[in-house]
Amino acid sequence: MTLAIVLVIAAAVSLAVILGAAISRSLRISAESGLASQIQPLDVEAFRNLADPAEDIYLRRRLPVSEFRVVRRARLRALAAYVRTAGKNAAVLVRIGQEALASSDTATAEAARQLVNQALLLRRNAALALLGIYVAMAWPNSKLAADSILDAYHQLSGAAMLLGRLQNPAAPVRL
Repeated sequence: MTLAIVLVIAAAVSLAVILGAAISRSLRISAESGLASQIQPLDVEAFRNLADPAEDIYLRRRLPVSEFRVVRRARLRALAAYVRTAGKNAAVLVRIGQEALASSDTATAEAARQLVNQALLLRRNAALALLGIYVAMAWPNSKLAADSILDAYHQLSGAAMLLGRLQNPAAPVRL
């Protein structure tokens, strides 16, 4: 009995390690092209709609159980794509911020430090959210909270725009 419990715990830990490695690998960026060109557009309103718990409650009430599970899994796959995009954009912004940390202007260096901190936090939260999304795909009736990713992405966007304005005040910046 004790051996079985140990094996189950070891299997769960191994699965968590494998999922963590797969998720972190999917959030990496390539260094082959320019950093700013690697930022992918993200439809925040669609992201917000997919992450809204009220939408899930509405669908749960309106659809039969089997159809709800199919729709929920499709919505979760789309939400995972948005979270991966947000994580990849955060990885790009970490590298942009790290390059700007060497600036002699203290305001630019401080903005770069804030950008790096927020981007690193978003990357970590994106990896955790992806893990939660994959668990929710296995159990469609489970709760899911991806609102923190949306809020963090919005703050990160503001920090990136501030850094862009400090580095080049004449150019319009939009993320």
